[in-house]
Amino acid sequence: MADPARARRLAVRIREVVAAALERGVKDPRLGMVTITDARVTPDLMEATVFYTVYGDDEARAASARALESAKGLLRSQVGKATGVKSTPTLTFVHDRLPDDARHLNDLLEVARVRDAQVASAREGASPAGDADPYRHPRVIEDDDLEDLDEIDDLDEIEDLADGGDGLGDEAAQERPVGGVGR
Repeated sequence: MADPARARRLAVRIREVVAAALERGVKDPRLGMVTITDARVTPDLMEATVFYTVYGDDEARAASARALESAKGLLRSQVGKATGVKSTPTLTFVHDRLPDDARHLNDLLEVARVRDAQVASAREGASPAGDADPYRHPRVIEDDDLEDLDEIDDLDEIEDLADGGDGLGDEAAQERPVGGVGR
């Protein structure tokens, strides 16, 4: 097992060598506008996966994939000369879907923006289905309520009002369960 840092350095070097070789060394007419996006090397440095993108349609991608497969030996020999490793890794070419996925994601975001704009335009001038403010608010004690409390001078009357104000007195309050338990 090689050092992971060494494997990363080798992957970067392989990416550079393959990109340069495709630009200058491979003269296959099937090879379209190929861009090498990434390379990854296994920890034992025996296999390298090279990711690429192709500008064009599916036919151009397929033709470029065939051209890369036929040029694999030439590219591997150039990687071996340029890197100087004891055993040159085998090359595997994989079409990189990341740009296509990013383009698809951008299209989906644009659809979401259009739908948000439609909802915003439909929302203009609309009124809520229920109350304008559907949340409960704490009870506000007005000055009249405070005057009523000033008039009460008996403690029993205050307890009776706190129990619900039914006017039954202390006996009924003692028989009733406290805190709503048993109701």
